[in-house]
Amino acid sequence: MQKLIIASTSSLHGSSYLEYLLPELEKFFGHTEEILFLPYARPSGISYEAYTMKVREALSKIGKLVLGIHECNDPVRAIRQAKAIFVGGGNTFLLVKTLYDLQLLDVLKEVVQHGTAYLGTSAGSNILGMSMQTTNDMPIVYPPSFDTLGLIPFNINPHYLDPDVNSSHQGETRETRIKEFHVWNDIPVIGLREGSWLEVQGRQIVLKGELSARLFRKDKTPVEIETGNHFEVLI
Repeated sequence: MQKLIIASTSSLHGSSYLEYLLPELEKFFGHTEEILFLPYARPSGISYEAYTMKVREALSKIGKLVLGIHECNDPVRAIRQAKAIFVGGGNTFLLVKTLYDLQLLDVLKEVVQHGTAYLGTSAGSNILGMSMQTTNDMPIVYPPSFDTLGLIPFNINPHYLDPDVNSSHQGETRETRIKEFHVWNDIPVIGLREGSWLEVQGRQIVLKGELSARLFRKDKTPVEIETGNHFEVLI
């Protein structure tokens, strides 16, 4: 049975890394003391070592040990043996390319399908969808495919922002970009606002956090989904 937390972000304004999620993560990771961390997305170009230390410090507050996958001689074996996995945010193009280069995408999908607990934030959430094509990131590298894990029947747009009616900015909104995606694709898209997450238990998908999420479907008017509602009946 799949067990996922799909978070829009790792940090909220004015709070420390993962702070807003720690009460939830203490329950979610209650079955294990050690979490395998995949730092491949490298936000701001941070090193694997520095990124892992940041995660290690945050999760130590709930009594968890963190092992960086780059510290393992055999990353495939590390994923197979892990009881819990965290894939952090950063650049989705870099994350996906690295997973393909190291031949880790299939094994990651396999273990999560068989019940290994998975936490994703931002880019780590993006890759749970059918494709990475609704990421907000710049294509700094070129992955061999935009196909990702496909563990949920829709795509994620993390850090979703509503249009600011008082802004003089004339660039495209997130909603505009998602409409462009739907000209060529039928995959539903969930716009996750900051501080919101989806919790997946088997086939059940529930929105959590204080804010609603926005559901986009091809040729249909976007729908606001309130926190506590189930997504699997809406797709």
